[in-house]
This record gives sequence, C-alpha cells and structure tokens, in this order.
Amino acid sequence: MPAPALLRQHSRTLVIAAAAVPLALVALADDVRVRRQLHIARRDPLTGLPGRDVLLDRTARLAHSRREHLHVLVADADGLKVVNDTLRHAAGDALIVAIGRRLSTWTADRGGLAARLGGDEFGVVLLLPTTAAVREIIVALRELLAQPVDHEGQILRPAVSIGTARGRDLPDAADASRILRGADMAMYRVKTGQQPCGYVATRQDAYTHAVHGRRPGRPGTHLPVA
Repeated sequence: MPAPALLRQHSRTLVIAAAAVPLALVALADDVRVRRQLHIARRDPLTGLPGRDVLLDRTARLAHSRREHLHVLVADADGLKVVNDTLRHAAGDALIVAIGRRLSTWTADRGGLAARLGGDEFGVVLLLPTTAAVREIIVALRELLAQPVDHEGQILRPAVSIGTARGRDLPDAADASRILRGADMAMYRVKTGQQPCGYVATRQDAYTHAVHGRRPGRPGTHLPVA
C-alpha cells in the first residue's frame, strides 16, 4: 500500500479510537452510577443500614467458610408501639435511629455486619471465638442499646430483646435463612420471658414452623417504656 494510503488508514484508526474513548468513559460512569444506585437501594433510608438480603448473603458466606465461629443476633425494640402512639412516630424513629447507630458501631468494632430487618427489628452477623462468653456479651450489648436517647429535649429509654444463634449449634444443612430464624425465635423467647437474656437458639428454634419465611404470629411490641 502506498505511503499516503497508509497514512490515511492510520488517521482513520486514530479517529475511531479517539471516538471510542469518550464512549468507554460514559459506559464506566453509567456502571458506577448504577452500582451506587443499587448500593443506596439496598440500604434502609432511615438508619442507613443494609437490609435483610445483605445480612443473609454475609451469613451464607460465613456459614460456608467460618461456621464454627458464626453468630447471628436478632434485636427487637420493646415498647416502640407505645412510643409511636403516645409521642408520635418522630420519637419512635429517633429510637430506631439511635439503636441502629449503636448496634452498627458495636458490630463494626468486632468486624461484623448490622442490618435493619424491618420495623423495629435488627440483625447482626459476626464471628466470635468458640470460647466467647456469649451471655455476658449479649447482656453488655443490651445495656449499651438501652442508654437514654434525647429527642427534642425529651428523654427516651429504649429497651431491646436480643436472641442469638450459633452456626456450630445447628446442623450443617441449616442455611442462612434457617440460622436467622433460630436467632429470631431465640429473641422471641427472650422477649416473652420464656428465656433469659443471652439465650442461644437450639435446633428446635431454627426449625420452628414458618409462614412465608417468618415466625408465625410475630406479635408487635407492646411493653411500656421503662
């Protein structure tokens, strides 16, 4: 091919390549934007915590790789309905935000993940040594979450019931949903006074009959604020 033809061909290639660069940048920006939107969509708008699906995903991965140390907690605020009915929902939201923030900080300090499961219910997944004194840890966490909250000059006193499930206490066939169900059932037993704070789920708790994947009945919180 004559030299002028080669130059023309080279010039066309450069023009095409130059045009492709902005398109690639646009595609990258769109990808980043979509990822950011998905990240935001998976977070609770009130507390900023991730949701149930993120918690289940982390639990599933740890159940596969670190089951011996896996702990899942479910925390449920007591008396929130009374707060909403008497002090309005802004006060209830303030309690949820405070509990979520404290739980998130406590969990992050231990390398775990906290999530809002819905309403006044939160979940935590983390790794603890097999020698950990779980009951003492949960009692201390409950006391931390129960610290007073100042809402527009009014002191609110949250109370939280916490249930725990350990991967090593449940069959290897128990998946993330089953482990979470065990923690939820343990929380319910604590909340209703059947078991003391620090109670750890049994196989029976994890295999409790469920309706649409949730513990049947799921009574709302009704205990008065202390």
